[in-house]
Amino acid sequence: MPHAARPTVTLHDVAAAAGVSVATASRVLGGSSRTVAPEYERRVLAAAAELRYTADLSARAMRRASDAITLVVDDLTTPSMGIIVAAMERRARASGAFVTVSSTRATPERQLETVRLLRALRPRALVLTSNRLEPNALEGRLFKELQAYEREGGRVVIVGVTEESFDSIGFDNHGAARALGAFVAESGHRRVVILAGAGGWVNLSARVSGFVEGLAGGGVEDRHIRVVDCEVSRQGGFDAARRLVAEGLGETDAVFAVNDVVAIGAMSAFRAAGVRVPVDVSVTGIDDIQLAVDVTPRLTTVALPLAHVGAESIRLALAERTEPVHLTVQGEIIIRESTMERAAANNGK
Repeated sequence: MPHAARPTVTLHDVAAAAGVSVATASRVLGGSSRTVAPEYERRVLAAAAELRYTADLSARAMRRASDAITLVVDDLTTPSMGIIVAAMERRARASGAFVTVSSTRATPERQLETVRLLRALRPRALVLTSNRLEPNALEGRLFKELQAYEREGGRVVIVGVTEESFDSIGFDNHGAARALGAFVAESGHRRVVILAGAGGWVNLSARVSGFVEGLAGGGVEDRHIRVVDCEVSRQGGFDAARRLVAEGLGETDAVFAVNDVVAIGAMSAFRAAGVRVPVDVSVTGIDDIQLAVDVTPRLTTVALPLAHVGAESIRLALAERTEPVHLTVQGEIIIRESTMERAAANNGK
């Protein structure tokens, strides 16, 4: 003869038996980070044991989803993005939010698919990083998905570019590179190669144009500035620099790479070919990742506040607001041993 089903014990039953509020019982049994007085904790645990209370895991998961922040990022394999995402996660967890991360490889189709799926899971906020988005140009299906998500009570923060429709925080990539270009020109360099990465990356395009502007403002002629495409990776920088050596560097006295990873790859190729950095050619990058100070010679670069942007994006995601907030952060030139002053005679070349 079958046994009668055991009556379902609810959180309300436990709270009543312990003589505490449902909220207090939930904090004890739900693993909340909020502190509960030891006496109340003992009473709740004793009541739960006596009543043989079992947590409703599916309901807990649904409640947890409402506290979740999902990071939708371009590429988790790059050092700069790793710094940003790590800071995002630290700030979110410190605020009691549950964090998940999705990588889209900056593919529009995967961005759309990911956001559409996340809408169904209803996280508290979406933090979307993308260096392929044109400023103020989110449009089409992705834009509509993000708008619909916010109408449903979610929060969107865009990291990497400023976007009028949503909270956003971006880097002044053009200004950072312009300042670096001016420094390179003022240091006497007059024949410059720019390792520009590949097309389609808004942040890299801004860096290239800013660097050219800074060089031109410092007296470097356009005909002496050469732009070379390459894969945005250490290997891409290595291969591009190796091709430059094979073709003959000639009077090239500086190489600007669109980020530190590409710059470090180029330095490795120069070293392998017997080209001395900075005696034969100066090398610069942008980002100031940890490897920039670990290589020899140490890399001259522009330090971008990557960790600050990661933490600030979470602050925006959790803050109350009525109108979208748009922030732009600046970089700072860090001069190290990969660059040197050129002879005064170079200024006459």
